[in-house]
Amino acid sequence: MAREIGVIIDEGFAGCPEADWLRGIAEQVLIAEGVGPDVELGLVITTQEKVRELNRTYRGEDRATDVLAFYLTSPDKEADFVSPPDGVVRLGEVIISYPQAVVQAQEQQHSVEKELIILIIHGVLHLLGYDHEAPEDERRMRAREREILNRIEAGLVS
Repeated sequence: MAREIGVIIDEGFAGCPEADWLRGIAEQVLIAEGVGPDVELGLVITTQEKVRELNRTYRGEDRATDVLAFYLTSPDKEADFVSPPDGVVRLGEVIISYPQAVVQAQEQQHSVEKELIILIIHGVLHLLGYDHEAPEDERRMRAREREILNRIEAGLVS
């Protein structure tokens, strides 16, 4: 079975890359992390308002953000979950605010595509158990994000 990466792009985002491109970036992150083929995840490109609503509803933070990750399986390696009978690991969903990605790309003076790559990497790493709550965890996650970004930009992941 191949990795299943569902992509939903809300309407009205001129210049947003195609679903296949977004799917390819998420797949490259999974490959870079050594994730096998029996995995599913969702990637949603949406509005700032929707991301803020999700952040308020599920995280208790009434503010906009750039990316959210919602787990379907626990990233805790110690958790004792029963595997689904089909053997597919359903990681969860990465939700990205496209308008916020555009703003951040302008602030960082790089392309929107690069900003989307950064946000996809960040969100998928969260689904794989990375976090940035403690300083050491943040250093580890940021370093891994940079490594994967460099590999994707150099065309070394495929």
